[in-house]
Amino acid sequence: MKQVSGLLIRIAIASLLLHAAPIKRAWSAQQFKKDYLSDAEADKIRDAGTPAERIRLYVSFAEDRLTKFQYELARPVAERRRSEILNSLMNAYVGCFDDAADQIAVAREKQADIHSSLKLMISKGKEFLEVLQKIEKEGPELDTYKETLDDAVEGTQDAISDAEKALKEMPPPPVRRKQ
Repeated sequence: MKQVSGLLIRIAIASLLLHAAPIKRAWSAQQFKKDYLSDAEADKIRDAGTPAERIRLYVSFAEDRLTKFQYELARPVAERRRSEILNSLMNAYVGCFDDAADQIAVAREKQADIHSSLKLMISKGKEFLEVLQKIEKEGPELDTYKETLDDAVEGTQDAISDAEKALKEMPPPPVRRKQ
C-alpha cells in the first residue's frame, strides 16, 4: 500500500511539473513583452544575450517611435483619433528609452561591458532631446499631447544623465590575457 501511495505522489508531482513548464515559459515571454512592443520586437529583446544588446535594441525602438510620431504630426490629413495616436507613440518612445536606461542596472549587476551601448544611448538621447524640444516649441496641436511630451523630455534627460553617470562610474571591461 505504501508503494502505491508513493508512486501516486511521484506521478502527481511529475504531472504538476509538466504542466508548470509552459506556464513558466509564458510568464518568461510576458516579462519581455511590453504593450508598446510588437511581438517581433519582444522576441528580439528576449533573444538578446546581453544588456548591451538590449540597450541598442531599445534605443532603436525608441527612435522608431519618435520617427513615427514626427510622421504623424506632419500628415496633412489628420486621423480621427490623432491625439490618441500621438500620445500612444510618445508613451511608447518613453517606455523604450526608459527600458534602455533600466538595462544599466542589469549590466551593473552582471558586471557586463556596456560602454559602447552607453555612448550610443547618450548620443542618440541628445538627438532625441533636440527633436523633442523642437516639437515642444513648434509642434502643431501641442495641447493634445503636451503632458506626454513633457514626460518624454524629462525621461530622456534622466536617461541621458543615468547613462553619463554609468559611463563615468563603470570600470573598464576586464582584459583577457593570453595564456
